[in-house]
Amino acid sequence: MQIDLHVTDADVLTLDGEGTGPRARGLAIHQGRVLAVLEDGALPAGLTARRTAGCGGATVVPGLGDAHNHMAWFGQTLAEIDLSVLRTLDEVYDAIAVRAADLPPDAFVTGAGYDDVVLGGSPHHAALDRAAGGRPVRLQHRSGHVSAGSTEALRRAGILDASGRRGRAAVPEGGKVVLDDNGVPTGVVEEAAQPLLADLLRPFAVEDVAEALARASRVYAAQGLTHVTECGIAGGFIGRTPRELAAYQQARERGALLQRVVVMPVDAALHALPGGDGVGLDLGMRTGLGDDDLRLGPMKIFLDGALSSRTAAMSEPFHDRDHAGYYQDDPAHMHHVVVGAHLAGWTVAAHAIGDRAVAAALDAFADAQARLPRPEVRHRVEHAGVVSDAEVVRFAALGVTPVPQARFLYEIGDSMLAAVGEQRADLLYRHASFLRAGVRVPASSDRPCVGDGHPLRTMQGMVQRRTSSGRTIGPDERVDAVTALRSLTVDTAWIAGDEDRRGTLAPGMLADLVVLGDDVTRVEADRIGTTEVVATLRGGEPTHGAAAVGLG
Repeated sequence: MQIDLHVTDADVLTLDGEGTGPRARGLAIHQGRVLAVLEDGALPAGLTARRTAGCGGATVVPGLGDAHNHMAWFGQTLAEIDLSVLRTLDEVYDAIAVRAADLPPDAFVTGAGYDDVVLGGSPHHAALDRAAGGRPVRLQHRSGHVSAGSTEALRRAGILDASGRRGRAAVPEGGKVVLDDNGVPTGVVEEAAQPLLADLLRPFAVEDVAEALARASRVYAAQGLTHVTECGIAGGFIGRTPRELAAYQQARERGALLQRVVVMPVDAALHALPGGDGVGLDLGMRTGLGDDDLRLGPMKIFLDGALSSRTAAMSEPFHDRDHAGYYQDDPAHMHHVVVGAHLAGWTVAAHAIGDRAVAAALDAFADAQARLPRPEVRHRVEHAGVVSDAEVVRFAALGVTPVPQARFLYEIGDSMLAAVGEQRADLLYRHASFLRAGVRVPASSDRPCVGDGHPLRTMQGMVQRRTSSGRTIGPDERVDAVTALRSLTVDTAWIAGDEDRRGTLAPGMLADLVVLGDDVTRVEADRIGTTEVVATLRGGEPTHGAAAVGLG
């Protein structure tokens, strides 16, 4: 028998079972799946291979997953001004001026990734006018929960009137237009008010979104990602277009979607369906529709904002502010939506960062399960940024999974510490406490929010929990490298309901794998995030680094 691929001269970490699982020297791959794990690397008698991937002794692990990212949005930022590397407002304005000089007089200038804490303040609409020569400008904060616009953009949105005073645009519940001491908009909008500016550009053309997905997908493949979950399409402040799923289909049909993708429609895309309970999509579509390559996932709902923008819903005021954040909508309405989606057969992913929002999410899940028990469902709390010991116990009791982002601790950890204060520091983005309670913790990035979404740097964040200034947040929440790697592989597969198909390298599993320059379970923690991704294979086909393993 001739098989499709023989992976040889490798140090294979199968992750099958406990720890790293049985190690092997090779793999036999056929028709996109692992046919056999080869302890000594050699093919059994009677088998030959059409192709051979020689790994040169490198480490091979299951394909890496990201349980929470924004792929289309990230792909679009790759064509925008990168503000994340800038350290002063003047640098921001200079970058805008350079970009604007190459654009037509009426063209939008867009950028992403600014940090008001680093910059010492937020961009002001008047300064954006001068930098962009009067062109409309929209800039996205690194958190994704705040935007800033120029005067022209604010006027088009109705936030400013022709005289430069407050316009007539209605601010949605759960949103805020920031005003100066004279009651005049500064140009900054928060949370649910962001669509006032975003809708000046949306909906994006399906073709443009498909191209953005292709850009993002190439980056992801180069970083070892073979599966991602897109957390919010088709509506709200995060969606690109109501036809966003069509862009994913188009990218897939063109061979440009190099990862397996689960997509989450936002709650705004769902509606009441006649003749049934709860809310859903037309035709009765719900979580699970699709295949191994592209599938409909949970319904996504935003309950609150973010710590970095001080818009998360906290039970007590922020340490450095005189308020406790706020919800994205009326709490009773959000509770109703979560319960309704559960009744209609959906899995629900509730964005909740502040401890008040986390408690509200768990209350809604408890109510939903009391009304219609669904013990098999894997409801999620996205971020779970501030969680008390008592709520850790509730996660376990309710069977709810937290999906935190360990890399946040490095990127914005110091800002989060300033937000919550020392007394609440150990409650931030917990990990080991959940594991001790019997709760899985799938790895994720939230890219492009906050910063670097490289999965190996996420892994390093789980192990170190270190801020950019060198402080350690919640040292008792650290996990070892093997546990962190399993979070990126086994647990990201499990939360998607794919544990019988991917996440480990065992016979019958999908042949999604990554060739790494080092064994990330044994190198020093400081080196995990810079480990080379030599090659990435999905279903036994290279998506990155083909030549490096002899498949080019």
